[in-house]
Amino acid sequence: MNVLVFASRKGGSGKSTLAAHLATYIATPERKTLLIDSDPQGSLSFWHRIRGTENPALKHNPRDLAQTLKTAEKEGYQWVLIDTPPNKSPVVVEAIRHATLVIIPTRPSLFDIAAVQDTVAIARELRKPYAAVINGAPAKRHGEEAAIVADARGALNALKVPVWAGQITHRADFSMALAEGEGAEEFDPGSFAADELGRLWTAIDRSIKAVESYKGRGTRSAA
Repeated sequence: MNVLVFASRKGGSGKSTLAAHLATYIATPERKTLLIDSDPQGSLSFWHRIRGTENPALKHNPRDLAQTLKTAEKEGYQWVLIDTPPNKSPVVVEAIRHATLVIIPTRPSLFDIAAVQDTVAIARELRKPYAAVINGAPAKRHGEEAAIVADARGALNALKVPVWAGQITHRADFSMALAEGEGAEEFDPGSFAADELGRLWTAIDRSIKAVESYKGRGTRSAA
């Protein structure tokens, strides 16, 4: 069973949004998927109520995460996505402790990049693979990243933080899909939003396979 943990000390980084969109992309009859909303704000749970279906399933603020994950594995879940609060609380540390891969969403701003370091420190201490994902980015022009995105990527590289080569652009489709209880792929399969999400999923899947190949060796893998 693969556990993706979405973590960032910075509020508004897009943890809940990415978790929701990716869960709907991952969840198929062949890939039984569970969402765990460990953020007291409950954004993911709110979206799930709008969605009105148990695909993917969701558990809200479980008291015993370790036991919840054990039960999920027994029930045949292949993917678990955990949304965490924007802090360094024991809830976040516990989630990262169980992670197969920690995904750190970050907007391309000074404050967001600075906040990434706290989550990275936890992942490194627990020897968990992690990768940053630049989220809410300005659209590319003529195939080129906006200067603020390039600067953010450079800053993350300087901090030796693995960062996904792509970006999640600030697009209305992401918000509109959530308002309908859907993911970007369901809302408009041919959209740029769905394409970006598909590229992110491909990178995550590739990273998970790399993690499995090097399991037990303490090797970090970037998306």
